Amino acid sequence: MSDLNDDELERYARHIVLPQVGGLGQRRLKAASILVVGAGGVASGALPALAGAGIGRLTIVDDDTVGRSNLQRQWLFRDDQLGQSKARLAAIFLEGINPAVNASPIVARIDASNAEDLLAGHDLVLDGSDNFATRLIVSDAATALKIPLISAAAAQLQGQIGLFRGWEDGQPCYRCFVGDAFDNDDCDNCAERGVIGALTGMVGNFAALLAIRAIADFGEDVAGKLFLLDGLSLNLRPIKIPKEPGCSTCGGSHAQGS
Repeated sequence: MSDLNDDELERYARHIVLPQVGGLGQRRLKAASILVVGAGGVASGALPALAGAGIGRLTIVDDDTVGRSNLQRQWLFRDDQLGQSKARLAAIFLEGINPAVNASPIVARIDASNAEDLLAGHDLVLDGSDNFATRLIVSDAATALKIPLISAAAAQLQGQIGLFRGWEDGQPCYRCFVGDAFDNDDCDNCAERGVIGALTGMVGNFAALLAIRAIADFGEDVAGKLFLLDGLSLNLRPIKIPKEPGCSTCGGSHAQGS
């Protein structure tokens, strides 16, 4: 890990004075590489928080372009950027927040044929995609590569955020939670069901906080817990996801739940 220069010492001063982070934690953040799947509403909350926190390398994977209906919740983009690449615009936005961050756009749709290649070499994956099929592909690849996965989703007034390390004994993967019923790319997303923009921002910020905790190595280990955010009742509830012995991704003789 490289030392922090004078600019970084000033920029991250509010982190460094925290005993849970300090100089060592900030250097870990600087050395970290995170891949973010999707540059939509969840990413609009997560990506600025990660760039501001000083994550050294951020890779953004999204093949979509900006539409006017996105602007209600995807605050990385402006009205005069309609039709432009979300991944490229997001990278420009992040480097404007923090020039020390290496933000790399990948204009591609992640699928089973390229997922492992795209994820390889990163310390953590944050998945903010809007359909189960993509989330399961990302989860399978992250589990195979033994890369921690934060899966974050929001629809209507409900949010779900979880940290998964399914290759470990007793730890579930995302497929343990969802099962095998949603591998086809024909599931509901927010275009059909609607979503409150502020909720996607809260989910993205919460996912970024989980990522920062994991990289800087502070706080209780919450792997295997799913945090349920209810925008109607304003409740946040954690539930423990058991490891599924028959899971087609991570199941096996050592599987165990709680």
